[in-house]
Amino acid sequence: MRKNLKIAFFGSSLVSAYWNGAATYYRGIIRALHDLGHHTTFFEPDAFGRQQHRDIPNPYWAVVVVYPATVLGMEEALDQARGANVIVKASGVGVLDAELEAAVASLKRPNNIVIFWDVDAPATLDRLAKYAADPFHHLIPRYDLILTYGGGTPVVQAYQLVGARDCIPIYNALDPHLYFPVSPNPDFAADLSFLGNRLPDREARVNEFFVRPAELAPHLDFLLGGSGWDDKQFPDNVKYIGHVFTRDLNVFNCSTRAVLNISRDSMVRHGFSPATRLFEAAGAGACLITDSWKGVENFLEPEYEVLVAENGAEIATIIESLSAERARRIGEAARKRVLAHHTYAQRAIMVERALGSALANSP
Repeated sequence: MRKNLKIAFFGSSLVSAYWNGAATYYRGIIRALHDLGHHTTFFEPDAFGRQQHRDIPNPYWAVVVVYPATVLGMEEALDQARGANVIVKASGVGVLDAELEAAVASLKRPNNIVIFWDVDAPATLDRLAKYAADPFHHLIPRYDLILTYGGGTPVVQAYQLVGARDCIPIYNALDPHLYFPVSPNPDFAADLSFLGNRLPDREARVNEFFVRPAELAPHLDFLLGGSGWDDKQFPDNVKYIGHVFTRDLNVFNCSTRAVLNISRDSMVRHGFSPATRLFEAAGAGACLITDSWKGVENFLEPEYEVLVAENGAEIATIIESLSAERARRIGEAARKRVLAHHTYAQRAIMVERALGSALANSP
């Protein structure tokens, strides 16, 4: 595999996790690729207040180019990206996505590869199924490779059916440089905590797996973090703290008896895509409770490394009976598992191999 690849990456944001759940995924992958000897320039639009809500400064392991969220700004960024060996368009940039999908595909040359990296394959596949006239249908075969952050065989087969040359899942993972056990903080204390932005295909499952347990166990304390929940009514035992910055994720995960993971509707329909939050919490040694989804055993062993619930009533029952000692044992086992098998260093090796194969086979 060639070292020193120059990678141009168009994504939502590398430096801000504000309304940007993919940030930690990008950071983990790109930092690990840097450790393997590759050089990434990350292009992100100045949009949605993300630059005003930065979690990190520009990192040493990538060059960050923030461009105006205009057609001209996009075109100037594309000009800077032309000389890269690998040019990536991620899903959900948030500004001029359709234009970027077409523009990056048009940058294909004999000495480079162009990649569509889907960080929300369920949403993309739903969109394609709903809109037969979506221009992306015709663009998919023009990309050398589709990478996704999950989905398993169902997502791979779905992408192949719509013309992808190749599709490889690169799952979320742990960056041990960033996520690790810390001392608890009383400000984040709770019996059960959940972190997630308010999204249309998430809210019904949040109502079932978080709000309902709070209603069923009014004597327990529940903590909610994430953006967009300000105007929603919650039971009195739910404390809402708004956006949680990256710097506070470890203490958020380490200050509660258990951390809840809730899949979005679309992720349940299309294979399995373990969320970044799953690995962040495991890396911090938190006791995880997750809604049931196919494939969870590929990442954490139920009952030993993670607790699995079919509905909100089961979550309430689990929390009622979960001792601090058992929570500690589950959290320690989960941390051991992800450190051994699910780090971004391991994922980056998979990416490197995929890039090498695509470059070798590039027309």
